[in-house]
Amino acid sequence: MIRLHSGDARIEELFRRPGYPPEIEASVAEILRNVRERGDAALSEYAEKFDHAKLAPAQFRVSDAEIAAAGKSVTRLQRKALHEALKNIQSFAKKQKPKDYTYTARRGVTLGEQFFPMERVGVYIPGGTAPLVSTVIHTAGIARAAGVREIVAVTPPNTHPAVLYAMHLAGVSEIYRLGGVYGIAALAFGTETIRPVEKVVGPGNAYVTAAKKLIFGKVAIDMVAGPSEIMVIADKSAPAEFIAADFLSQAEHGSGLEQSVLVSDSDAVLDTVEKEVERQKATLPRLATVDRVLAKGAFLIRVKDLDEAARIAESYAPEHLEIMTENPEKVARHVHAAGAIFLGPWTPEPAGDFCAGPSHVLPTAGSAKFFRGLAVETFYRRSSIVRYSEEAIRREAWIIEEFAGMEGLAAHGRSGTIRRK
Repeated sequence: MIRLHSGDARIEELFRRPGYPPEIEASVAEILRNVRERGDAALSEYAEKFDHAKLAPAQFRVSDAEIAAAGKSVTRLQRKALHEALKNIQSFAKKQKPKDYTYTARRGVTLGEQFFPMERVGVYIPGGTAPLVSTVIHTAGIARAAGVREIVAVTPPNTHPAVLYAMHLAGVSEIYRLGGVYGIAALAFGTETIRPVEKVVGPGNAYVTAAKKLIFGKVAIDMVAGPSEIMVIADKSAPAEFIAADFLSQAEHGSGLEQSVLVSDSDAVLDTVEKEVERQKATLPRLATVDRVLAKGAFLIRVKDLDEAARIAESYAPEHLEIMTENPEKVARHVHAAGAIFLGPWTPEPAGDFCAGPSHVLPTAGSAKFFRGLAVETFYRRSSIVRYSEEAIRREAWIIEEFAGMEGLAAHGRSGTIRRK
């Protein structure tokens, strides 16, 4: 773990961390281009090259029989956990649903908005070193709550049975065993056997993140979300064993690019947590993964007070921010950029990962300053509603004429003038 003090120039480097290594973009763009041009043939080649799976196009889609068989291997408690988490997440999503409205803005002018769910969206479910069952309900489950009719999931081959069961439970319409960049390409461009979607959502490794950035414009995306990260602000009241456990929760994700950051105004807290991390990590099965992150991506930052801690958090804009202080709400009011904020020692970040309610698909690498986490509105189209009466357009036509004159757009001006006359 790396020790820093406020004012250390290396803290500024943390604020500028990239979402993914920029040098990978060229290889990602080549895969996207190949799938766009060659369709199913390219998908088969990449499935074998990257995932060691020999798949003909007819085998891309997971069958109903496979989904049913997967469901039988999920234990009763696992089913119950999935049902409970999905209920919590969809309950929160329904609270967020946008509502149509109109109002009289001024005499004779009615304004408003109307919302409709998208027709067909794609969700990416990572495989990699851990089967992210929770990501299914934090993406597809929310899309279903929004009313999306067709939810298409791509995930690497050899999918864990619990992932397939979660997809069935969340209402996924089509499941394809296609991972990484080539899976993203299939969603964005479509092939002979897969129809393209309108939007691609979900987290992934650095290559998936780069792919989502590069397809933006061809389809919509939720955000550019890279490796996971956590920042903890703690004072002397915070239990060191809780901080260490949460600190390690992000370090075990697997890419080695994750970050765990502790900011405290107490040397005793930093010292105790560092020792507790070493003690707890020894009991973890994914020790090599954790050690990679602790060596390069774990930071202990000493600040003079909690106001300075909040300023660092604001600049870092973490994906996950835990505040374990005597008055966490007070600190949180000064942090205006974070994917999700967890208040108090009894609110572990993994509650947000699995069952709390808001989606765990959140902005990383400082992008919380301009992206927001996945939410039910992610899956809606929005249209403005504008209606003028004859009297109202006659009253405001001169404004149209003046703007048209300033911009040199005569036909624009005429559309106002012709109604006024």
